[in-house]
Amino acid sequence: MELRVRQVPKEEPEVLEIRYHKMTDGLSEIISFVRSRSGHISADKEGRQVEISVIDIFYAESVDNRLFIYTADDSYELRLKLYELEERLKDKRFLRVQKGLIVNLMKISSIKPALSGRYTALLKNGEEIIISRKYVPDLKDTLRGGDAR
Repeated sequence: MELRVRQVPKEEPEVLEIRYHKMTDGLSEIISFVRSRSGHISADKEGRQVEISVIDIFYAESVDNRLFIYTADDSYELRLKLYELEERLKDKRFLRVQKGLIVNLMKISSIKPALSGRYTALLKNGEEIIISRKYVPDLKDTLRGGDAR
């Protein structure tokens, strides 16, 4: 299989086209991954609505009945409950790691054990988050490929 990658001018639409003779498991995985990374979430920033690309979200956290999403260097408020956002992102490689926090698995640089059965995840923006022990089995199962996230 040949791979062609080409940068296009901003005036041209970005297109990912896959041509194949027979659908294989590997090809199906690639298609599933690409689909999991697409989409946008509407959020509030200083009183105005903005669209945030799902691939830019590092994590979402519920604080005092308010929901915030965090990107590499900014935060936004959502008018959703955490479980509603989790449902929207269920096929986009996000996982609940605390009662009030879901994380984008693609934004994790490393994971290491911490105290009391918890784990610490280092995100690609340098932030660390705690994975509570209740959610460690889900994380391990997902990382082993037991979950189709």
